Amino acid sequence: MTGPVGRGPRRLVVVRHAKSAWPDGVPDHERPLAPRGRRDAPAAGRALAAADCLPDLALCSTAVRARDTWDLAAAQWPGPTPPVRFDPRLYAADPPELLDVVHETPAEVGTLLLVGHNPGLEELVLDLAGDGLDDALDEVRLKFPTSAVAVLAWHGPDWRALTPGTALLTSMTVPRGKKPPDGDS
Repeated sequence: MTGPVGRGPRRLVVVRHAKSAWPDGVPDHERPLAPRGRRDAPAAGRALAAADCLPDLALCSTAVRARDTWDLAAAQWPGPTPPVRFDPRLYAADPPELLDVVHETPAEVGTLLLVGHNPGLEELVLDLAGDGLDDALDEVRLKFPTSAVAVLAWHGPDWRALTPGTALLTSMTVPRGKKPPDGDS
């Protein structure tokens, strides 16, 4: 985890919720994860731990599929689970709304994890990435699929200073869990 300013760049870790199901009669906000999502969310958690990219704080949409993604990913990490704030503003938010929520993050948070939805997350990553590793930027431009994890690094005195074009996209991955032998999707 990254500490407060003076200990390296801040990191914004953007995670799109894992694959969701579409059960009949269930409102969009209440949709659960599909079997694939229940496999991929822990894989995302393991990938974050392996990359030493665990958050000091997480901000998560209140949608069931986002909350379940957070729970399954965070369960893969050693030690105590970082604090999480479930924020209804993150559901169906556009980049300016997402950035407004990020700007409220306390200055002592070095690594912030944001769990939410597309198209807002993909657009936020592209808006913030003033520069980046070409392959990672190309991947985000092509598609930001379910369970995608983008890591943006930037230097600033606090989170209010994070503005479009000021971050470096350092990685973009799409962790996937293993499919069970019975072929369940």
